[in-house]
Amino acid sequence: MKTLLLAIFVGANTFAFSQEKTHADSVKADSARAAAIKLQKHNDNFSKQYDIGNLFNAVFHPNKKPDSIKKTSSGITVIPNIASNPTIGSQIGIKAVAGRKLGSDPTTLLSVAATSASITTKGIIYFYINHNIYTPGNKWNLQGSIIVAKTVSPDYGIGIGRGVNDTEEDHVLTNPERKGRALHSLYFNFREKVYKEVEKNLFVGAGLSLDIRKKIEDRADTSGKLTPYNIYNERNGFKGDSYSANGFLFNVQYTTRDNQNRAYKGIYADAGFRVNQTWIGSTKSAVQFTTDFRKYFSLSSSHPEHVIAIWNWGSYLLSGTLPYLELPGTGRDGSFRSGRGYVATYFKGTQYNDSEIEYRFPILNNKFLSGVAFFSMQTANDDLGTKLFQVWQPGGGGGLRVLFNKATRTNLCLDYAWGKYGSRGFFLGLNEAF
Repeated sequence: MKTLLLAIFVGANTFAFSQEKTHADSVKADSARAAAIKLQKHNDNFSKQYDIGNLFNAVFHPNKKPDSIKKTSSGITVIPNIASNPTIGSQIGIKAVAGRKLGSDPTTLLSVAATSASITTKGIIYFYINHNIYTPGNKWNLQGSIIVAKTVSPDYGIGIGRGVNDTEEDHVLTNPERKGRALHSLYFNFREKVYKEVEKNLFVGAGLSLDIRKKIEDRADTSGKLTPYNIYNERNGFKGDSYSANGFLFNVQYTTRDNQNRAYKGIYADAGFRVNQTWIGSTKSAVQFTTDFRKYFSLSSSHPEHVIAIWNWGSYLLSGTLPYLELPGTGRDGSFRSGRGYVATYFKGTQYNDSEIEYRFPILNNKFLSGVAFFSMQTANDDLGTKLFQVWQPGGGGGLRVLFNKATRTNLCLDYAWGKYGSRGFFLGLNEAF
């Protein structure tokens, strides 16, 4: 038990880290940076906060004096990989993480790498290696991953739940009854993206993503039964058993958040294009435009944890054709956390948008426990008459937060959320949804 708690504690210190963007180009910038760091430490007031590390020491080392400085980097740490949500079921696995700051600039963000192997109660087997590297002074940021997985993807058809009954195929494709199906496949992904800071808080980036699926099985497609998957493939010229979606990535990012894991204030905005091209192996060519906007309002100077957070994430097909399993939808954002209350891709289309608002508040004075209440609205088209922003579907719920690491503001998040059509579920994760 001691070993497990120690691994979880050290792993959280390694993997969860601040993402404040700063300059290192002048004395003036250095002075401003020092002032910002001092202000953040004042706002965090670590001495009055209680996290899992304090609990660990209280149980196993009751006479040990608390450390004056939290360590935020380490060698390689092995921790359990535990998660739960309606999409994957319950997950158990093992994760190895490593973290290190590059160079001598104290404001350089922590560079991390991780690898994990896991299995879930829904038959998903997942292996990945990823990295997020910041060069000294945060002048360059390299983000990438390799994924090999046996997946089970939920399928509820196209659109936002508004049925189209012109033909039997249209009715099945739009699935107004929200009948659940599942698509089994082998999934391989390689992604690498490089960001360059061009102005304070402003980054431009470019990269490549290769998404390949093999041995796709639509097990509901028996005895000639119609399913959304085979209808979509027939209409758009895809084979049913495999595809590749290989594309170039071009992004612009602006951020003033004081912390990426749990921001009290600031803005995060990212907009970019993905350009799939057949000459690099993509089954079909396509151009997508994706936006991600987040804004945080602290409601109290003395208790900055009282926060109103808003989020809008959208993805829009501008030209070409996407494979069925690459369509944007519920839970298809970068952190797979949008639209709580519904499983991943419960709603999807060639055009998709999700808006969310969350109120975050402390429960205990020592910040060990806090809570959230959240509400979301999703909209999607179906290319059969229903347009984006024409029909909206709500979701919402509440959750408990356990302070995992006060130095990096890392929370263990336990959420219960509801949606329409009887959809509901428990969501367990590390760090806030947005």
